[in-house]
Order: sequence, then C-alpha cells, then structure tokens
Amino acid sequence: MKKGHQVTMKDIAKKLGVSVSTVSRALQDSPELHPETKKRIVETAKEMNYQPNLLAQSLRKSKTKTLGVIVPEITSHFFASCISGIQDLANSRGYNVMICQSNESIDQEMANIKTLVASQVDALLISLSRETNHYEHLDELYQREIPFVLFDRVHEVMPVTKITFNDQGGAYQVTRHMLETGCKRVMYVSGPEDLYISKKRKEGYLQALKEFGMKPEEALIKITDLTLESNLKVAQEIADMDHRPDGVFCMIDPVAVDVLTYWKSIGVKVPQDMALAGFTNNPTSAVVEPPLTTVSQPGYEMGKLSVSHLLDQLEGLASDEPISIVLETTLVPRKSTGQKR
Repeated sequence: MKKGHQVTMKDIAKKLGVSVSTVSRALQDSPELHPETKKRIVETAKEMNYQPNLLAQSLRKSKTKTLGVIVPEITSHFFASCISGIQDLANSRGYNVMICQSNESIDQEMANIKTLVASQVDALLISLSRETNHYEHLDELYQREIPFVLFDRVHEVMPVTKITFNDQGGAYQVTRHMLETGCKRVMYVSGPEDLYISKKRKEGYLQALKEFGMKPEEALIKITDLTLESNLKVAQEIADMDHRPDGVFCMIDPVAVDVLTYWKSIGVKVPQDMALAGFTNNPTSAVVEPPLTTVSQPGYEMGKLSVSHLLDQLEGLASDEPISIVLETTLVPRKSTGQKR
C-alpha cells in the first residue's frame, strides 16, 4: 500500500476476502453478522489504522436524494439527450439532479466535483472533459468512498462502473462503409489523443483498414482539438494536400459539419471530390447539404442506464463489484458518402 494512503473499507474487504457491504455492516455493529466475522473485521480495521470517512458517512446518512451530473457541454445534442434520460429516470425514483458542465476543461471539471460534493449530493455521474489526461480528482473520490459512475468519456482503469458505447465498432462500421462504396484512401480526423472516444474510434478505423488489406498512413490521420478554429484548419490542410484522401471520417459530427462548410466555401464537392462521414447522429448532420453519413448512439438510453446503475448502488441493489456496459451503435448512411464510384 502506498505511503500516505488512507485505508478504506475497500482495502479491508480486499484483505479479508469479503464484500465492502459486509465490512460496512461490521463497523456499524450490525446484528445481522456472525459475531466472529464482525470481530475479525473490526480487529483488522484497527490493525490497518482505518479511520472512518466522516464526510462519506454524512453523505450516506443525510440522503439528500440529489445526484450531481458533470458533462463536457450542456448545449451538445448528445449530452442534452443524456441529461434528459438521467433526469427522467432519477425523478421517477425520487431523486433530483444538479447539473454542471466542465466546458471541456479539466480545471472546471475538478471545481465542479468540489462544488457538488460540498453540496452533499448522494452520488455523481461524470463524463470527462477533452482536457482530462490525469485522474487524481477521480481517485480522491474513490478513496473517499463517494459513489460515482463514469459514462461515455471514461477512464479505463478506474475501478468504478462505466457505461460506454461501442465506439470501436461504430468507427469500424462507418470506415468499412466508405471503403465498400469505393473509397481507396480514407482519412481519420481524431479528437485529442488522450480522449477515450478518440482512441476507440481510431481502433475501429484501423480495424477496417486491416480487414481490407490496407496499411495505415501517417498522413491520413489528423488531430483537432474540436474547436471551430482547429476544425477549419484541418479542413484546409486536407483540401491543400497534393494527394488528397477520397474519403474523410471525422470523430464527431460537429467536426464533419465544419469540414463540409469550409470545403463548400472553396468549391470542394462532397461526395464527388471527397466522401465525408461523422459520428453521433447530431440533428445538424441530417439537414446539411449533402446530409452526412454518421453513426447513431442513443444518448437518452445511456443517461437512463447510467443513473439506474448509480441508484442501484446507492440503494444496495447492485453488487459491490464495478461493471462495464457497452451499448451498441448504428450506422446511418446518407448522401455524403455517395454510392459505389
């Protein structure tokens, strides 16, 4: 155990090979436990110098019936859909929701967590910002035994329940679709490389190339920080390439829409000059000209499922062990990728 590590009930449970809930009941002198089991747990807690987390205990006892939710941006159609699902399910089970947005900033994300914990929410639902590339603030939540679930943008090794989409599978579908419709050189426009969905969608892109016997080219992977300025810069760089790709797959629809807008302004035709596809099935993708091929991911269902598992934890209806749930996506082919050429 690391020096300075504060011993938690999870540590005691791991050492004794029992569940966290059993440790909790023993330390609360529950009459439900066998006296010998209770004695063994209490003695081990003393040996390990366990100190009860008073804030966590306060949260559990006070039951404010309020959940904290942190998303990268509220205005995004996808996250708005997630929030709608979270609120509907939480309200139906008697809970209120406090919503914060990180504005894609890790500093704001950490500040949001502090604010929500200080407000004594019962638990947290968190989708990480694009800047989040270190996770001490999440580890602190975990060590303090404050319940939280990660959704959509997650930290893969954090031992908490995670709800994600099959980002790799969706990216594989759309890349394969572009190759099947005649593209010979498909580019992937990624978001920040530390972002979970960036990595997973890149894996799907590479999987499709491999299946078609194509080697990845360094020149056919570009990165944007997801801002308008960066998206337009990437669009210009692609248009200025001596050997352009004939298909471009953007990690999310807003990037693809920005690319399409720039290309149209300089006379690049989609899909005649280059095919174009996105990911998320943002409403805008269906109304631009030409309509964008994309991948649908049901944000409302993700929101409902995420809060359902969080509440099951709070109400003792779930296992102490964290789980990972992966939701499937659906390819939505439209005119921007055209037909076989």
